[in-house]
Amino acid sequence: MRMQFWKNTVEDIYCDNPPQQPVAIELWKAIKRHNLTKRWLMKIIDEREKNLDDKAYRNIQELETYAENTQSSLLYLTLEILGVKDLHADHAASHIGKAQGIVTCLRAAPYHGSRRKVFLPMDIFMLHGVSQEDFLRKNQDKNVRDVIYDIASQAHLHLKHARSFQKSVPVKAFPAFLHTVALEDYLKKIQQVDFDIFHPTLQQKNTLLPLSLYIQSWRKRY
Repeated sequence: MRMQFWKNTVEDIYCDNPPQQPVAIELWKAIKRHNLTKRWLMKIIDEREKNLDDKAYRNIQELETYAENTQSSLLYLTLEILGVKDLHADHAASHIGKAQGIVTCLRAAPYHGSRRKVFLPMDIFMLHGVSQEDFLRKNQDKNVRDVIYDIASQAHLHLKHARSFQKSVPVKAFPAFLHTVALEDYLKKIQQVDFDIFHPTLQQKNTLLPLSLYIQSWRKRY
């Protein structure tokens, strides 16, 4: 019902008839001000609706598709708000969104595991001979760590691809991409604990993260 509400709301907003709901009214104002593309908003809603059944991703590609349609779509909208229309920026946004989706899935895995749910890609589990039960028992054998290594490596690869466009991306797009600092911070921390996804340090805040964000912003990098 929530997803249908937002589908109807977006349709009404683009007909200049937003419902009298605070978030909808602010969204309508943003759409009018920045001429935001309806397709990206609908992709976010449609993809969330597909994932309401709480099933594990069958493969890494399925996770990347989810990330592309949610996280990357949000970045495309952010670029529109910043007034950026650039193919290189779009390519970077696609890869950063996928990296963010993968890292979010990894970060949430201990929480979901505590509720006996696993959403990590099953093809990588099968590749290393790991069962969901192995993961839920917090088994830290090498093959379980190898699963996490493979998934984290895919996120790192997307970050690397996104940064390969850095010299071609307009500087005014960089604020949309600054959260790569937080993504890289998590990937470094998980490497330091040898891909033990349940290690307590991974749940601790990095108090230096705001400083790192400031430095990257000052250096005009992402």
